[in-house]
Amino acid sequence: MRRATILALAVAFAGCGSPSADLFEVTRTGADAKANLTLLVSDDGSVTCNGGKRQSIENELLLRARELERDLAESAELHLVLEPGQGSVLAYRVRMEAGTLAFADNSRPLPPAFARLSVFTKDVSEDVCGIVRR
Repeated sequence: MRRATILALAVAFAGCGSPSADLFEVTRTGADAKANLTLLVSDDGSVTCNGGKRQSIENELLLRARELERDLAESAELHLVLEPGQGSVLAYRVRMEAGTLAFADNSRPLPPAFARLSVFTKDVSEDVCGIVRR
């Protein structure tokens, strides 16, 4: 009995101090320099922008990121790629545990979760990373 308790405690503490899981990584590309962004979102409430220093995000953004991960998982499992329409400005590639997906700002039909990811990426790039596209 004592041995089982010790083993259970060892397993429980084994995860302590390990880095938090990544929710997803978004790579956004476009013609202008400020369009190009790699955003890594972690489940601990932090992001890295273009491989820079890890920064904290507000709880509201973390909740949006977690919801996006759930909503995008099925498309990622299918490795869904939506072709860009004519005159596309921004392209997105999302890598997550479930798989990958890709789309452009004017891909049609654009699922609601894809549009929400575009807005999330814009919000974080501006408010957290300080990368403002004009």
